[in-house]
Amino acid sequence: MLKLKFVTMLAGAMLLCGSAAAADEIKVIASNGIKAVFNDFGPTFERQTGHRVMGKFGATNLLAKEIEQGEPVDVAILTPAALAALMKQGKLVDGSSVTIARVGLGVVVKQGAPKPDISSVAAFKDMLVKAKTVSYTTAGQSGLHLQSLLEKFGIAEAVKAKSKTLPSGDVAEFVARGESEVAIQLVPEVRAVHGTDYVGPLPAEIQSYIVLSAALGHRAKDNVAARALIQALTSPETVTIIKAKGMEPG
Repeated sequence: MLKLKFVTMLAGAMLLCGSAAAADEIKVIASNGIKAVFNDFGPTFERQTGHRVMGKFGATNLLAKEIEQGEPVDVAILTPAALAALMKQGKLVDGSSVTIARVGLGVVVKQGAPKPDISSVAAFKDMLVKAKTVSYTTAGQSGLHLQSLLEKFGIAEAVKAKSKTLPSGDVAEFVARGESEVAIQLVPEVRAVHGTDYVGPLPAEIQSYIVLSAALGHRAKDNVAARALIQALTSPETVTIIKAKGMEPG
């Protein structure tokens, strides 16, 4: 069913422009938060369209700077604010933004390890204080939010002293390798790392949701192919994948 619907949808989009339906390479620059979705979505899209998806994933702030500096992109999947800024600079097509999903932060521990209580703000703070090592990103939106919470809790310096971080990337890998006790990042990112157990999302009172939207590159090599990819990301089948990864569809 998934394949048939993708074929119908994409064929309809491509027929609008006739010969533009030829296979092409689509360069996608996207937040790490959507990477887990592309692991399932990408291969199906490629098989059914013949287009090759070249994905580059990272922290929104860092990727936006790369696009600003001239990094070629056909489809960008970043936060609405980042897309809006890039549209003003003429890097993305104004008005082409489509909301794909929103995602919150979650916690993982090493597979088989006891799961800490994070059911309340007090319990979450206590977990941070007692953990021997804490991992998070320093440049990504999830890491920036966590750092603001640490400041609010008054434990920023204490946690920083025992943290194992990356500017961007899968910090849950530290947990899987036994180098860190807990990792806190966007839910799809931490859940995608093997060798870890998902504890749960942050308490609602301190949760932060990051919205991810897709927009067309101003100099996309094949507008039809790029638009077809964006359209496919909003299909009912892809929505099922988005939910399965712990995200909320847009």
